[in-house]
Amino acid sequence: MSLGEHESYILLGVKITVIGGGLVGLGAAYAIQRMIDGAEVSVCEKETRLGAHQSTHNSGVLHAGLYYAPGSAKAVLAVRGIRLMTTFARGHNVPHEICGKVVVAVDDAEHTRLRALHQRGVANGLRDLTMLSATALREREPHVRAVAALHVPEEGIIDYSRVVDALAAEIRSAGGVISTDTAVIGARAEAGGWILRTGGEERRADFVVNCGGLHSDRIARLFGARPTTRIVPFRGDYRVLRRPSLVKHLVYPVPDPAFPFLGVHFTRMIGGGVECGPTAVLVLNREGYKGSAPNVRDATEALTFGGLWRFMARHPGATWREWRRARSEPLLLASLRRLVPDVEASDLEAGPSGVRAQAMRRDGTLEQGFSFEPAPGALHVLSAPSPGATASLAIGEKIARRVAAQAGASLRSDRLEHLG
Repeated sequence: MSLGEHESYILLGVKITVIGGGLVGLGAAYAIQRMIDGAEVSVCEKETRLGAHQSTHNSGVLHAGLYYAPGSAKAVLAVRGIRLMTTFARGHNVPHEICGKVVVAVDDAEHTRLRALHQRGVANGLRDLTMLSATALREREPHVRAVAALHVPEEGIIDYSRVVDALAAEIRSAGGVISTDTAVIGARAEAGGWILRTGGEERRADFVVNCGGLHSDRIARLFGARPTTRIVPFRGDYRVLRRPSLVKHLVYPVPDPAFPFLGVHFTRMIGGGVECGPTAVLVLNREGYKGSAPNVRDATEALTFGGLWRFMARHPGATWREWRRARSEPLLLASLRRLVPDVEASDLEAGPSGVRAQAMRRDGTLEQGFSFEPAPGALHVLSAPSPGATASLAIGEKIARRVAAQAGASLRSDRLEHLG
C-alpha cells in the first residue's frame, strides 16, 4: 500500500505494544501515536535504560542516503529519514551539526567507483553533491590524500542519546507507557490478541511490533514466527584521535563492493573530538562490547548456523583481513593512513565499541536492507541496519502504516501529521 504524506489512519481503542526501546522501537511508538487515532501505545524494554545498545553504540552519523540503490526502500527511508531527524532535532534542542562528509578515492579504480557513487547520490535526491579534485580536496582537508573525493554536504552528526530521551518524553506526554527492565519472555495468542509474559506478570496487547534489534529473531520465535534470517553479531571497535584537527569533515573511503561494510573512516563527534574505525569482526556475544566474554547461547547459535560458514567461505580474504586488523594496531594504523597519512600510532587511543545486529540468511548472504515480517497480530522488524538510526523516524512511519493495514484500519486523508 502506497500512502502520501498527507494521509493518516484511524484505529480506535487498540492496545499496541512495541518490544524494544531503541531508536527504531521509539520511532515506531512515536509514529503510531500520531498516525493511528485511539491507539494505546506501550513500549517494553528489557534493559534498565532506553537505547542501551545499537542506538547509542554507533558513530553518531546522520546518513543522507548516498550508498543505496536508487528507488530502494533503504534509499527512500534514508533520504526522508535524515530530513525528519534534523527537523526533530531542531524542534527538541537535540545537539546536531551538518558538518558534511568527503568520500575519498585513493587510486584510479576507486575513482571510477566514486563517480558511480556520485551518480547514485544524485539519483537518490541528495543535494549539492560535488566531485573534488585532489587540489580542491586539500583546500578542505589539508591532511587527507586522495586522487579525488565526493563532497556530501547534507551529512552530519547528532547526539542519538538525546534523540532517545526526546522521543521517550514525547511518547509519555501523549499518554504512552514505557516500561524499562521489562523483558518479554513469552507470548501466547488469545482472543484476537496476545498475552505477553514479562517476568512475573502478564499484559495484553491487541497488536505487537517487534523492534528487538540484537534479539529480534528470538523475539519473533516467541510469537511462533520462523524467520529465514538469524542475527549474527559483528563488533566494531573504534579509536579516539588525539589530534582531531587532522580532519574537518566526516572522512570515508569508497566502499569495497566485495565486502558489506563501509571500511575504517574518521568521524567527528557531536561532543567534540574524532573517532576512527571501526573494525568489523564476528563476536560470540550479541551484547559483547569490549572486554565481554563469549555468551554460551549466542556462541552456540552463531557457530551452528550454516549461513555463517557460507558467509566466511564467500568472503575469506575480507574475513581474515578484518580479523587481523582488529588484533593488530599496525594494520589498523595502515588502513587509517590510506586516508590520512599524517596519523601516527601515538595519535590513537582506545575508544568505544558497538555491536551490529547483522541479519544473515541461511545461504550466507547478508540482509542489507530493512526487513519487516508480518504475522497475525504482529509485525517483526528483523533487520534495521545502517542507516537505521538516521532513518528511525521514517521507519516508524512505515511501521505505523503497516500496523494500520494489518489491523484493518480505515484511511482518512483529512488529518495531516508531521513527525518533525
